[in-house]
Amino acid sequence: MTDILQSKSTMTKFQVLTEVAARQPQVRQKEIADYIGVTPQAVSEYVKELTKEGMIQSDGRVKYKVTKEGIDWLLENATTLKKFSENVMEEIISHVSTWAAICDEDFQRGERVFIEMRGGLLYATRKDTGVSGVTLQSSEAGQDIGITDLRGYLDTKTESIFICKVPRIKKGGSSIVNLEQLESIVKDKPYIASVGTEALISLRRINVEPNVMFGAIESVVQAACHGLESVIVIVEDELPQLLSRVESENVPYEIVDLSKSK
Repeated sequence: MTDILQSKSTMTKFQVLTEVAARQPQVRQKEIADYIGVTPQAVSEYVKELTKEGMIQSDGRVKYKVTKEGIDWLLENATTLKKFSENVMEEIISHVSTWAAICDEDFQRGERVFIEMRGGLLYATRKDTGVSGVTLQSSEAGQDIGITDLRGYLDTKTESIFICKVPRIKKGGSSIVNLEQLESIVKDKPYIASVGTEALISLRRINVEPNVMFGAIESVVQAACHGLESVIVIVEDELPQLLSRVESENVPYEIVDLSKSK
């Protein structure tokens, strides 16, 4: 481990320089102090030290700029922290965490099995998937089982979300929805959600019941992240909230306006 993981003062110094970089050129030391949980006096001392070391330039007032040397130092230590966190996640946490899976067949306690994601759910199997774990109990096919000591990387592809926008009732609601287009979109899709009464009725008019109505936005995002392709039929005024959530998770999506008037 490098100094940043062994020294509290170096870690605080790293935090101060990071905040200066984020706030430059107008840097208020009290704001930094409040944000990272130290005193303004401590921030002042770290700023002086960083300036002396050539990692910060100052005009003598409240304007600061991180130098190339400062950026290089930040990147070096950020890389160290990233490698450390990856090691914790991959080599330590994965070995002590317990994962719930569905048994493909009967398993005995203490057996090393393979796991894979199917339809958004984790399955335990004897087929080599490159990712394995140890069973915590005996269990039968079709039942749940605990898996620990995970080895390997479970690479789950993030699937896309089809977003079907429908008008509110004051604009015609489900009566002006292109039902043929909606039917072609939801056909064979494993996960369907709806937001708003108009969206629900549009689905019911093609004899489809959504898998989820409440908490649908978060649900389809999680489904996509678990490798499950989904459709969400949503009233137009709820669309910005959905897009904000989807884009924050970098989930691919396609928007279709189902109004016949378009």
